Amino acid sequence: MIKTDILIIGAGPVGMFAVFEAGLLKLHCHLIDALPQPGGQCSEIYPKKPIYDIPAYPEVLAGDLIDNLAEQIKPFEPGYTLGERAQTIEKLEDGTFKVVTNKGTEHYAPTVFIAGGLGSFEPRKPPIKELVDFEDKGVEYIIRDPELYRDKRVVISGGGDSALDWSIFLSDVASEVSLVHRRNEFRGALDSVEKVAELSKSGKINLITDAEVKGINGDGKVESVMIKHKTDGEIIKECDHFIPLFGLSPKLGPIADWGLEIEKNAIVVNNALDYSTNIPGIFAIGDVNTYPGKLKLILCGFHEATIAVQFAYNIINPGKRYVMKYTTVNGVEGFDGEKKEAKKAVVKSM
Repeated sequence: MIKTDILIIGAGPVGMFAVFEAGLLKLHCHLIDALPQPGGQCSEIYPKKPIYDIPAYPEVLAGDLIDNLAEQIKPFEPGYTLGERAQTIEKLEDGTFKVVTNKGTEHYAPTVFIAGGLGSFEPRKPPIKELVDFEDKGVEYIIRDPELYRDKRVVISGGGDSALDWSIFLSDVASEVSLVHRRNEFRGALDSVEKVAELSKSGKINLITDAEVKGINGDGKVESVMIKHKTDGEIIKECDHFIPLFGLSPKLGPIADWGLEIEKNAIVVNNALDYSTNIPGIFAIGDVNTYPGKLKLILCGFHEATIAVQFAYNIINPGKRYVMKYTTVNGVEGFDGEKKEAKKAVVKSM
């Protein structure tokens, strides 16, 4: 049984930053996530992809952003329930919430923050009969560690940004990269399309358009794929890995059954006040929520977390007045009393 001030469902970047803002108010947080590590999509799906719209970072890798957030919230000693999905929620007679995971772990808190990003993700799989038989035996839907493909022969299928970006990246890692797309035109960013075309001309990417992967061959692991070309017919391409990148389908999962107001697979919140849901005491922050003018950006989620924590404080400490203090003045003090002092400005006389 776990008790905390704010129970955060979703340990992605927005959920992690909520821990920091709560810590400044001396509120304890515990995070639940179905993934085995914090970081959400940034850790699980694209840890090596650069992010360009985080303030003060002209460019930061998604995985590095998570590492920095983990370091930032360390003084506030958050608790984690990882590898478990928040399954049910119940509001008790005393006004607190009881959240139980799919593995039976019980959590109790006066406030709940849902920071589940776009929800849980399932890869969109191409209709290939042998596909499931080769999962984790050379077929991957998400590239977590590019070094897995070092000096290997890789076939990527898809026509969007993910397929283009990973083909470009792996062209310097794998011994051979083939990109298969059923059309001549790609849906991705123009500069990525142009880069793939350049790498194709130089022989670093084997570009096969007007074609689809229709079969997989191998004895216990992927050894080749069968490609059906519109004009050339069947092509057998030897490879060590087949990576179909057709996107991920987001699902809210059990959260959709919690009595929250849902609109287009997102939780409706009051953005004019505090990012609260239709259930008092439950807030939704980050990509999981929706409101007029919503932008699905990490930095917007950071703002939402900051505001929501201020209002959660009032629920946790009814009648207690809180005066916001700037970290530039007061520094950051963890629950152990250790304090990072704010640097004082020094004015030199002329």
